[in-house]
Amino acid sequence: MLWNIIIGLGLMILGYVLMPKPKLDKPDEVTEMDSPTSEAGKPITVIFGDITVTSPNFLWWGDKKFYERNVRGGKKSS
Repeated sequence: MLWNIIIGLGLMILGYVLMPKPKLDKPDEVTEMDSPTSEAGKPITVIFGDITVTSPNFLWWGDKKFYERNVRGGKKSS
């Protein structure tokens, strides 16, 4: 009886060690730059207003910086 428990625990540990590990997802910084391209001769898109550009042509990409702004709405009371 004791040997059955020891063999069972050993097989469980062996199964856990040999179990396939899940692939890690890429960080957002890596997947964000998958579709944009930089091609010579491609026209530069000029955007006015709100629009979705499906195939942008990046000429320059600087350091990513995110700024948080707190905007208070309403009128000022004097």
